[in-house]
Amino acid sequence: MGNGKYVFSQLLDFLDRNHFNYLVRKYGGDKYVKNFTCYNQLAVLMYVSNRESLRDVVLATQAHASKAFHLGFGKYATRSNLSKANNNRDHHIFEEFAYHVIAEARKCRATDIFKLGGNVYAFDSTTIELCLETFKWAIFRKHQRKGGIKVHTLYDLETSIPTFFHITEARVNDMNAMDVIPYEEDSFYIFDRGYNDFERLFRINVIGAYFIVRGKKNNDFKPMKWTRRFPSGSGI
Repeated sequence: MGNGKYVFSQLLDFLDRNHFNYLVRKYGGDKYVKNFTCYNQLAVLMYVSNRESLRDVVLATQAHASKAFHLGFGKYATRSNLSKANNNRDHHIFEEFAYHVIAEARKCRATDIFKLGGNVYAFDSTTIELCLETFKWAIFRKHQRKGGIKVHTLYDLETSIPTFFHITEARVNDMNAMDVIPYEEDSFYIFDRGYNDFERLFRINVIGAYFIVRGKKNNDFKPMKWTRRFPSGSGI
């Protein structure tokens, strides 16, 4: 029988615990907390990320109650503790830590395969359907009694790592998400035709970045200069 650390505990060792503790102090996450800390919450949610309900999460952790310390939980979750933590703690703790982990991962995978002098990103959204009876605020198609959210994702093509997420109601037009993208100078942004909005695309040009977008059939414009030929009918 193996005496080494559990695999999940080894994965937790890669996390920057000092930076996470800094964020917890910054947002007062563990203020007045005696048992179920922010780190306990993070470890539990990472371990049971594929569960479908609060009850399912709790049962999964309680099944390993005797191993909670060695797995890295520190303490297994109860319904009341986890529910209270999810409702009351500042989400910025986990959001900022997620972006910190993403930045560290990108450093490890950066290879500059495109040789363009800047990062290359693709931006798109995906719709996740929700039960409208449960999530009444997430109206998607009211006449069909459907609910949902959209996850707008900025994807780093060089490292194959998502770098930015923005969540909206499903009925929000994709183009609106372009207003919150953290654009970078000298970087390249690839969009589908649903993001073909000249005013928003011009903002990318103003900050010194570049965009590639599929054209619409009803576009009315005249190219000022061609520096490269694209295949006929490509829409670029």
